[in-house]
Amino acid sequence: MKNILIIILSFVLIQCSSNKKAISSENEKLGFKLDTLSLFDQSRNRKIPIAIYQPKDIKQANKIPIFFSHGYGENNGSDYLQAYTYLTEFLASKGYFVVSIQHELKTDELLAMTGKLQETRRPNWERGSQNIFYVLQKIKQDYPQLKYNELSLIGHSNGGDMTVLFAHKYPNLANKIISMDNRRMEFPRTFKPKIFTLRSKDYPADENVLPTKEELKKYNIIVQFTDINHSSMDNDANETEREYLKTKILEYLKK
Repeated sequence: MKNILIIILSFVLIQCSSNKKAISSENEKLGFKLDTLSLFDQSRNRKIPIAIYQPKDIKQANKIPIFFSHGYGENNGSDYLQAYTYLTEFLASKGYFVVSIQHELKTDELLAMTGKLQETRRPNWERGSQNIFYVLQKIKQDYPQLKYNELSLIGHSNGGDMTVLFAHKYPNLANKIISMDNRRMEFPRTFKPKIFTLRSKDYPADENVLPTKEELKKYNIIVQFTDINHSSMDNDANETEREYLKTKILEYLKK
Protein backbone atom coordinates (compact mmCIF):
# COMPACT_ATOMS: atom_id res chain seq x y z
CA MET A 1 0.00 0.00 0.00
CA LYS A 2 2.81 2.38 0.90
CA ASN A 3 4.50 1.73 -2.46
CA ILE A 4 1.26 2.42 -4.30
CA LEU A 5 0.86 5.78 -2.53
CA ILE A 6 4.45 6.71 -3.42
CA ILE A 7 3.81 5.86 -7.08
CA ILE A 8 0.58 7.91 -7.12
CA LEU A 9 2.29 10.90 -5.45
CA SER A 10 5.17 10.73 -7.91
CA PHE A 11 2.74 10.68 -10.81
CA VAL A 12 0.89 13.73 -9.46
CA LEU A 13 4.17 15.66 -9.03
CA ILE A 14 5.25 14.78 -12.56
CA GLN A 15 1.87 15.94 -13.91
CA CYS A 16 2.10 19.25 -11.98
CA SER A 17 5.63 19.80 -13.28
CA SER A 18 4.52 19.01 -16.83
CA ASN A 19 1.56 21.38 -16.57
CA LYS A 20 3.81 24.17 -15.27
CA LYS A 21 6.25 23.64 -18.15
CA ALA A 22 3.37 23.59 -20.63
CA ILE A 23 2.01 26.90 -19.29
CA SER A 24 5.48 28.45 -19.36
CA SER A 25 6.03 27.20 -22.90
CA GLU A 26 2.65 28.57 -24.01
CA ASN A 27 3.43 31.96 -22.44
CA GLU A 28 6.71 32.15 -24.32
CA LYS A 29 4.94 31.43 -27.60
CA LEU A 30 2.72 34.44 -26.89
CA GLY A 31 5.74 36.69 -26.44
CA PHE A 32 5.79 37.18 -22.69
CA LYS A 33 6.97 35.53 -19.51
CA LEU A 34 5.14 35.43 -16.20
CA ASP A 35 6.51 35.50 -12.65
CA THR A 36 4.51 35.54 -9.44
CA LEU A 37 5.63 36.46 -5.96
CA SER A 38 4.19 37.61 -2.65
CA LEU A 39 5.48 40.82 -1.11
CA PHE A 40 5.01 41.73 2.54
CA ASP A 41 4.57 45.23 3.89
CA GLN A 42 5.72 44.95 7.49
CA SER A 43 4.46 48.42 8.42
CA ARG A 44 0.91 47.26 7.70
CA ASN A 45 1.36 43.53 8.33
CA ARG A 46 0.07 43.12 4.79
CA LYS A 47 0.75 40.42 2.20
CA ILE A 48 0.59 41.68 -1.39
CA PRO A 49 0.68 39.00 -4.12
CA ILE A 50 1.79 40.31 -7.51
CA ALA A 51 2.19 38.94 -11.00
CA ILE A 52 4.87 40.32 -13.31
CA TYR A 53 4.39 40.06 -17.07
CA GLN A 54 7.28 41.07 -19.29
CA PRO A 55 8.48 40.45 -22.84
CA LYS A 56 10.46 37.24 -23.25
CA ASP A 57 12.68 38.98 -25.81
CA ILE A 58 14.77 41.66 -24.06
CA LYS A 59 15.16 43.49 -27.39
CA GLN A 60 11.40 43.93 -27.52
CA ALA A 61 11.19 45.47 -24.04
CA ASN A 62 10.55 49.21 -23.89
CA LYS A 63 11.25 49.29 -20.10
CA ILE A 64 8.03 51.20 -19.41
CA PRO A 65 6.30 49.94 -16.24
CA ILE A 66 2.55 49.52 -15.98
CA PHE A 67 0.79 48.78 -12.68
CA PHE A 68 -2.62 47.14 -13.04
CA SER A 69 -5.33 47.09 -10.35
CA HIS A 70 -8.28 44.71 -10.69
CA GLY A 71 -11.96 45.35 -9.99
CA TYR A 72 -13.76 44.04 -6.93
CA GLY A 73 -13.59 40.24 -6.84
CA GLU A 74 -15.37 39.51 -3.54
CA ASN A 75 -12.04 38.61 -1.91
CA ASN A 76 -11.43 35.49 -3.99
CA GLY A 77 -7.72 36.32 -3.97
CA SER A 78 -6.89 35.43 -7.57
CA ASP A 79 -7.99 38.41 -9.70
CA TYR A 80 -4.40 39.55 -10.27
CA LEU A 81 -3.68 36.32 -12.14
CA GLN A 82 -6.94 35.30 -13.75
CA ALA A 83 -9.36 38.14 -14.41
CA TYR A 84 -7.58 40.38 -16.94
CA THR A 85 -5.10 38.19 -18.79
CA TYR A 86 -6.36 39.34 -22.19
CA LEU A 87 -4.92 42.77 -21.34
CA THR A 88 -1.89 42.08 -19.12
CA GLU A 89 -0.49 39.45 -21.49
CA PHE A 90 -1.15 41.66 -24.51
CA LEU A 91 0.67 44.64 -23.02
CA ALA A 92 3.66 42.49 -22.06
CA SER A 93 3.80 41.11 -25.60
CA LYS A 94 3.98 44.74 -26.80
CA GLY A 95 7.09 45.43 -24.72
CA TYR A 96 5.68 46.74 -21.44
CA PHE A 97 6.68 45.61 -17.94
CA VAL A 98 3.30 44.87 -16.34
CA VAL A 99 2.76 44.41 -12.62
CA SER A 100 -0.68 43.11 -11.64
CA ILE A 101 -1.47 43.60 -7.94
CA GLN A 102 -3.79 41.49 -5.80
CA HIS A 103 -5.59 44.02 -3.62
CA GLU A 104 -8.04 41.73 -1.87
CA LEU A 105 -7.16 38.90 0.49
CA LYS A 106 -9.64 36.24 1.58
CA THR A 107 -9.36 37.48 5.15
CA ASP A 108 -10.26 41.10 4.29
CA GLU A 109 -13.57 42.66 5.17
CA LEU A 110 -15.95 42.74 2.21
CA LEU A 111 -16.39 45.92 0.20
CA ALA A 112 -19.04 48.28 1.57
CA MET A 113 -22.37 48.08 -0.25
CA THR A 114 -24.35 50.54 1.84
CA GLY A 115 -24.12 54.16 2.89
CA LYS A 116 -22.57 56.90 0.78
CA LEU A 117 -20.14 54.72 -1.17
CA GLN A 118 -17.69 57.55 -1.83
CA GLU A 119 -17.18 57.55 1.93
CA THR A 120 -17.78 53.94 3.02
CA ARG A 121 -15.46 52.54 0.34
CA ARG A 122 -12.71 55.08 0.92
CA PRO A 123 -10.76 52.81 3.36
CA ASN A 124 -10.62 50.11 0.64
CA TRP A 125 -9.23 52.60 -1.88
CA GLU A 126 -6.74 53.92 0.67
CA ARG A 127 -5.45 50.40 1.23
CA GLY A 128 -5.20 49.86 -2.51
CA SER A 129 -3.32 53.12 -2.97
CA GLN A 130 -0.88 52.08 -0.25
CA ASN A 131 -0.46 48.70 -1.95
CA ILE A 132 0.45 50.42 -5.21
CA PHE A 133 2.92 52.71 -3.44
CA TYR A 134 4.60 49.82 -1.60
CA VAL A 135 4.86 47.65 -4.71
CA LEU A 136 6.31 50.58 -6.64
CA GLN A 137 9.11 51.01 -4.10
CA LYS A 138 9.94 47.28 -4.21
CA ILE A 139 9.91 47.13 -8.00
CA LYS A 140 12.20 50.16 -8.14
CA GLN A 141 14.70 48.30 -5.95
CA ASP A 142 14.55 45.08 -7.96
CA TYR A 143 14.27 46.59 -11.44
CA PRO A 144 16.17 49.91 -11.38
CA GLN A 145 16.54 49.85 -15.16
CA LEU A 146 12.86 50.61 -15.81
CA LYS A 147 11.66 54.03 -16.97
CA TYR A 148 9.76 55.16 -13.90
CA ASN A 149 9.28 58.64 -15.31
CA GLU A 150 6.91 56.94 -17.79
CA LEU A 151 5.02 54.87 -15.22
CA SER A 152 1.37 54.24 -16.13
CA LEU A 153 -1.35 53.00 -13.80
CA ILE A 154 -4.41 51.15 -15.10
CA GLY A 155 -7.39 50.12 -13.00
CA HIS A 156 -10.86 48.73 -13.58
CA SER A 157 -13.92 49.61 -11.49
CA ASN A 158 -12.91 49.53 -7.80
CA GLY A 159 -9.29 49.23 -8.92
CA GLY A 160 -9.87 52.33 -11.01
CA ASP A 161 -11.00 54.18 -7.89
CA MET A 162 -7.78 53.10 -6.15
CA THR A 163 -5.76 54.28 -9.13
CA VAL A 164 -7.46 57.67 -9.23
CA LEU A 165 -6.93 58.11 -5.48
CA PHE A 166 -3.24 57.28 -5.98
CA ALA A 167 -3.06 60.11 -8.53
CA HIS A 168 -4.49 62.49 -5.91
CA LYS A 169 -2.04 61.36 -3.23
CA TYR A 170 1.11 60.99 -5.36
CA PRO A 171 0.67 63.21 -8.44
CA ASN A 172 4.37 63.18 -9.32
CA LEU A 173 4.86 59.39 -9.30
CA ALA A 174 2.76 58.41 -12.31
CA ASN A 175 3.02 59.76 -15.83
CA LYS A 176 -0.43 58.47 -16.90
CA ILE A 177 -3.49 56.90 -15.35
CA ILE A 178 -6.03 54.94 -17.36
CA SER A 179 -9.30 54.24 -15.59
CA MET A 180 -11.55 51.52 -16.94
CA ASP A 181 -14.89 52.81 -15.66
CA ASN A 182 -14.18 53.79 -12.07
CA ARG A 183 -17.44 55.22 -10.76
CA ARG A 184 -16.88 56.77 -7.34
CA MET A 185 -13.52 58.51 -6.89
CA GLU A 186 -13.47 61.85 -8.67
CA PHE A 187 -10.63 62.54 -11.08
CA PRO A 188 -8.03 65.14 -10.16
CA ARG A 189 -8.30 68.22 -12.30
CA THR A 190 -4.64 68.42 -13.24
CA PHE A 191 -2.12 68.22 -16.06
CA LYS A 192 -0.04 65.55 -14.33
CA PRO A 193 -0.53 62.70 -14.43
CA LYS A 194 -2.17 62.56 -17.85
CA ILE A 195 -5.67 61.17 -17.43
CA PHE A 196 -7.60 58.81 -19.71
CA THR A 197 -10.81 56.95 -18.94
CA LEU A 198 -12.92 54.39 -20.79
CA ARG A 199 -16.58 54.52 -19.73
CA SER A 200 -19.17 51.73 -19.80
CA LYS A 201 -22.59 52.01 -21.43
CA ASP A 202 -24.63 50.71 -18.49
CA TYR A 203 -23.39 52.47 -15.32
CA PRO A 204 -22.97 56.23 -14.93
CA ALA A 205 -20.27 57.74 -12.75
CA ASP A 206 -21.25 59.45 -9.51
CA GLU A 207 -21.71 63.20 -9.49
CA ASN A 208 -18.49 65.21 -9.96
CA VAL A 209 -16.39 62.11 -10.79
CA LEU A 210 -15.96 63.13 -14.43
CA PRO A 211 -14.59 66.55 -15.36
CA THR A 212 -16.82 69.12 -17.03
CA LYS A 213 -16.38 69.95 -20.72
CA GLU A 214 -14.42 73.02 -19.73
CA GLU A 215 -12.15 70.98 -17.43
CA LEU A 216 -11.62 68.32 -20.10
CA LYS A 217 -10.40 70.98 -22.49
CA LYS A 218 -8.32 72.84 -19.91
CA TYR A 219 -6.44 69.77 -18.63
CA ASN A 220 -6.52 67.71 -21.83
CA ILE A 221 -8.30 64.82 -20.07
CA ILE A 222 -9.63 62.10 -22.37
CA VAL A 223 -13.05 60.58 -21.60
CA GLN A 224 -14.12 57.85 -24.03
CA PHE A 225 -17.64 56.42 -23.82
CA THR A 226 -17.98 52.85 -25.11
CA ASP A 227 -20.64 50.26 -25.96
CA ILE A 228 -19.21 47.85 -23.37
CA ASN A 229 -20.90 46.91 -20.10
CA HIS A 230 -19.09 47.73 -16.87
CA SER A 231 -18.73 44.07 -15.90
CA SER A 232 -17.41 43.11 -19.34
CA MET A 233 -14.13 44.98 -19.13
CA ASP A 234 -12.36 41.99 -17.56
CA ASN A 235 -11.99 38.54 -19.13
CA ASP A 236 -15.78 38.43 -19.60
CA ALA A 237 -15.32 40.73 -22.60
CA ASN A 238 -16.00 39.13 -25.96
CA GLU A 239 -13.38 39.17 -28.71
CA THR A 240 -14.65 42.41 -30.26
CA GLU A 241 -14.69 44.15 -26.88
CA ARG A 242 -11.24 42.84 -26.00
CA GLU A 243 -9.77 44.12 -29.24
CA TYR A 244 -11.35 47.54 -28.72
CA LEU A 245 -10.07 47.85 -25.15
CA LYS A 246 -6.56 46.67 -26.06
CA THR A 247 -6.41 49.06 -29.00
CA LYS A 248 -7.58 52.09 -27.01
CA ILE A 249 -5.31 51.42 -24.03
CA LEU A 250 -2.29 50.92 -26.28
CA GLU A 251 -3.20 54.16 -28.03
CA TYR A 252 -3.30 56.01 -24.70
CA LEU A 253 0.01 54.52 -23.60
CA LYS A 254 1.67 55.80 -26.76
CA LYS A 255 0.28 59.35 -26.52
